[in-house]
Amino acid sequence: MTTSEGFADNRFAAVRQAFEDNDEVGASVCVTVEGETVVDLWGGFADAARTRPWQRDTIVNVYSVTKTMTALTALLLADRGELEFEAPVARYWPEFAAAGKESVTVAQVMSHSSGLSGWREPITVDDLYDWEKATSLLARQEPFWEPGTAGGYHVVTQGYLVGEVVRRITGLSLGTVFRQEIAEPLDADFHIGLPASQDHRVAELIPPAVVSPFDPDHSTEIQLNAATNPDVDPTVTRTRAWRGAEIPAGNGTGNARSVAEIHALLANGGEAKGKRLLSEAGCRRALQVQVEGPDLLLGTKIRWGLGFAVNGGIMPNPHTIYWGGSGGSLALIDMDARLTFAYTMNKMAGGTTGDERGLGLVMATMLAS
Repeated sequence: MTTSEGFADNRFAAVRQAFEDNDEVGASVCVTVEGETVVDLWGGFADAARTRPWQRDTIVNVYSVTKTMTALTALLLADRGELEFEAPVARYWPEFAAAGKESVTVAQVMSHSSGLSGWREPITVDDLYDWEKATSLLARQEPFWEPGTAGGYHVVTQGYLVGEVVRRITGLSLGTVFRQEIAEPLDADFHIGLPASQDHRVAELIPPAVVSPFDPDHSTEIQLNAATNPDVDPTVTRTRAWRGAEIPAGNGTGNARSVAEIHALLANGGEAKGKRLLSEAGCRRALQVQVEGPDLLLGTKIRWGLGFAVNGGIMPNPHTIYWGGSGGSLALIDMDARLTFAYTMNKMAGGTTGDERGLGLVMATMLAS
């Protein structure tokens, strides 16, 4: 990328420079401080053929950055007293108690420590569009490891687990609750279940040379299960079936502006765009570390809070939470600096915790803030 559109406050000129120096096809980056948007940049192309310019309102599948929106929805219900993270999942979803899971808590599901990192029964990508099948299988199966003893990234399953708890409480799908209670009040362009009328704005994801991070010859059973059951080719994100479904761990569609401006809620004590949706205490619950250590799937040391990874010393401020999506998208909330950062792109390269493009933009942002 050589040029960008949008704006960056003079103080954040280095962010614009880093953005334009990145090896991109198309991307966007946004930063908010104290609820004010100080960087909102986009550029490049929305397709691999470079025929469609990336516009201000271009949106893209952000894979696991979707999990941050799912977590925010759960935090909202908990703040209202409708959901208790310490409660067993089976309180809200009785069928979930099967196979020895009667004591598994909502907090363990939120922190990837429930042992349900994948499906034991073979499933297909089409099964991901069948909410009843996906959740019923999880309710019936036993965990891969003793719940609460370790974190193991719930790549796709976390969205169904949290989403079914939300559905049992509200009677509505997670995507609907998110839209009605968060996205629409904040006029934010992020969707978990995209209407067909918006397809024309979606940038196409461009797969990396190597899609799976797991080497079949040097991977554990649960790593291979998560990587191959089902095997999701990134090009499926271009289909109407994928876009229209609700896969709350991975098929959210938005841009950096929508991600950063929604998470301004968490950075600013529950208020964004002049609207209070959560209490400050409700926001800070995301910081409560549930489990830490080497993640059984990702292999790296992670401190899992309620729906987010919590700063393990890499970021300058302790009360920082973050997560990313396969290919490189990234969301970060610094509650001390009251800052949010978001990066979305269509050329996939990094893993779930980002690559040099997003991390370089984070560094430029932190140095300026």
